[in-house]
Amino acid sequence: MCLAVPIEILEINGDIATGRVGEGNATIQASIMLMDEEVAPGDWIIVHAGFALRKLDPKEAEETLRILRDMLALAEEAGVQQDML
Repeated sequence: MCLAVPIEILEINGDIATGRVGEGNATIQASIMLMDEEVAPGDWIIVHAGFALRKLDPKEAEETLRILRDMLALAEEAGVQQDML
């Protein structure tokens, strides 16, 4: 199963955005070539399979990250291996 993940854009270099996932230090790069609107550092986007799909409202991004964290916590409680998520 693949999930789309919200990231906060830290920098943009051409068609590639580098962003932070949640509050941690993890960063990923995503192509913004499919975006139909302009994005800038500080904006939130949702990324799937290395491509930005759309811009997110910061509150929507926060809620999505909360749901993903809750899902992970429930899976851990149930004994599901993390590599299966």
